[in-house]
Amino acid sequence: MDQTNRIDRISRMEEKMDAVLAAAEGLEQALERWEACRPAVEELAAYYDGGDWLSDFTADEAGLLPEDLKRGVLSEDGLFDLLERARELDGKVPKEAPEA
Repeated sequence: MDQTNRIDRISRMEEKMDAVLAAAEGLEQALERWEACRPAVEELAAYYDGGDWLSDFTADEAGLLPEDLKRGVLSEDGLFDLLERARELDGKVPKEAPEA
């Protein structure tokens, strides 16, 4: 193997290593953010499943809430779809192993 081919190969592998390192760091950061959101997901699930969501949705439908209130959480499919997505992601994201 000549030196030019070796240098080219090493350069290509270095670029690939840099790309994988950057992706791994980005994924680690995203996993940390996701882990930090778990309590919010649990609270949203309790809100949706516990009856408060339906009560708030009904109040909104009856025009009892202020017009300028942000209410994406009350969209008929928005929260349900988010919770389903969270459940799917939880199946893909490994939970931290308990410490021995």
